[in-house]
Amino acid sequence: MDLTTHPYRSVLYIPGSKERALEKAMSLPTDAIIFDLEDAVAPDAKAEARETLARALKENDFGKRAKVVRINALTTEWGNEDVRVLKDAGADIFLLPKVNTPTDVDALADMLAPDMPIWVMMETPVSVFNAREIAAHHRVTGLVTGTNDLTKDLGCRTRADRLPLMTALQMIVMAARAARGVVAIDGVYNRFRDGDGLKAECEQGRDLGFDGKTLIHPAQIEVTNTAFAPTQSEIDLAGRQIAAYEESMKSGQGVAVVDGQIVENLHVVAAQRILAKARAISELAAE
Repeated sequence: MDLTTHPYRSVLYIPGSKERALEKAMSLPTDAIIFDLEDAVAPDAKAEARETLARALKENDFGKRAKVVRINALTTEWGNEDVRVLKDAGADIFLLPKVNTPTDVDALADMLAPDMPIWVMMETPVSVFNAREIAAHHRVTGLVTGTNDLTKDLGCRTRADRLPLMTALQMIVMAARAARGVVAIDGVYNRFRDGDGLKAECEQGRDLGFDGKTLIHPAQIEVTNTAFAPTQSEIDLAGRQIAAYEESMKSGQGVAVVDGQIVENLHVVAAQRILAKARAISELAAE
């Protein structure tokens, strides 16, 4: 699996302790799965959960879904053992919670194979202030926004427009883009039966530049996949922009115009990105 081109529209949390949920995950149309050993597992069930997850990763076929393991923080009594048991179980990515500085990533990096990507939870005010340095860490390939924890730490109100979180959300996206090649995943939407609210928040996250969204229920997958995928009109426009620009270069005109707007190289780069994402989504759907 090429994780650099893999789409991450929908990133579904699955408790690492529940065998039925792990089995069901093999048939869900989510782009990635976070197998959670942290918040989703009670303290007295963590030891058994890591063994259950290790077996599932080794024995089950999750297809083209990116397999992300969220371990417990390395400062807890469970974190190091999570890594020991699961580092060779077949995960594609390890997700580290409670990250505040780049040095927090070093301990996990030292325990994993050099080619194992690391994602980090951005869930504290300190992590947001250090977002650029965290994203620039040579082992970090993804930033996952923990909006519930951020809301708690900030003491802000929960609003549909997420205005109190806007600075944090934008800083996380900007840090990921400044690092280049780092994925930025938006936080969860808690009211999983509210499809309209989910759609609105997905569209907001997409407009901000997030690559996708973390989910807490399979019912949220379809809405999220649609929201974070290029629309057919965007795909068509991208193709026409590229064609017009290439034609202008061949003819020596130097200026291309599509739908009354000038097309420059920067628009072509964006258009190529749209088409690349559309192809990646198509390939994933062909599983």
